[in-house]
Amino acid sequence: MTNEKDMDGNLLPDDIRLVPFGIFLRNTSLDELPELYNVFKGEMSLVGPRPLLLEYLSLYTQEQFRRHEVKPGITGWAQVNGRNNLSWEDKFRLDVWYVDHWSLGLDMKIILQTVVSIFKRDGINQPGQATAEKFKGSA
Repeated sequence: MTNEKDMDGNLLPDDIRLVPFGIFLRNTSLDELPELYNVFKGEMSLVGPRPLLLEYLSLYTQEQFRRHEVKPGITGWAQVNGRNNLSWEDKFRLDVWYVDHWSLGLDMKIILQTVVSIFKRDGINQPGQATAEKFKGSA
């Protein structure tokens, strides 16, 4: 993705900034591989709620904030249950469900479902978006 900006210095929409190689990386989920470094450092887990932008923290409800009770992961329950086809509310609901139901068996199930999702290429982009729309808080 490029850093192209408009006349006011704001980043252009993702669909304009995505280059063909970036589209390939996203479609094959290879763009997630650098996060393995964070797993090896102990900052992330293989499975857990996906890390989100820091600017979203102030927008979380108390329930949504519970997703931080576990380490963030490269893949998670929301990713194998819709990925970017989900609304933000559904993603948060699934993240909190994962926090409440965590088990080694669930993590193994998520890892297996992730492999299937990668090959099916489901839910990579939100409908009508090149990536996913920004979180603006819950209603």
